[in-house]
Amino acid sequence: MEERQSDDGTVFARSVAEPDVFTIIFDRHYRSVYGYLSRRVGRVIADDLAAETFIRAFERRSSYDPTAERALPWLLGIAVNLLAHHHRSEGRQFRALAAAGSRAASSGGETAEELDAASSEQLVAALEQLDEYDREALLLYVWGELKYTEIAGVLGIPVGTVRSRLNRARRKLRRALNPDDENVVQLRHAGGKNG
Repeated sequence: MEERQSDDGTVFARSVAEPDVFTIIFDRHYRSVYGYLSRRVGRVIADDLAAETFIRAFERRSSYDPTAERALPWLLGIAVNLLAHHHRSEGRQFRALAAAGSRAASSGGETAEELDAASSEQLVAALEQLDEYDREALLLYVWGELKYTEIAGVLGIPVGTVRSRLNRARRKLRRALNPDDENVVQLRHAGGKNG
């Protein structure tokens, strides 16, 4: 089918006049949205939030920027807003995931390796220590698999702020997960020629 090959902006534009075309967006991105949400709040709540994300996206499809080729950042922005309503229970959900032995991170990259290396309980404690804004940027990067520019779009902040938040979150996680390595981290940031 021709529309299956089209970028997301084209599909969204067509879906305004042909609502059934929106299923292409659902088919392309449901797994990623659900995966992100399930890591954040567990499968039961993620089912509801993922469904609500796509309902809202469908209702707002005419406001989607047709020049944006990839809809995942926009969809995750909706999901992040829905998560805000569950913020108070987020700590309980992290602990429930740890108790169930869920794997915390499955994406590649330096941060994911560090997260995979830590026990679930240590990870939960480390994530809870992060500032809410730093945690959101980190989880969009690791679990949402978004690029820096896409995270900036989701959170409505400059790319430089995304870099700062991710850097700060990584440093705090390293310290929390590997307290013995804190001196190495501090030496690297001490300002020497190689720091």
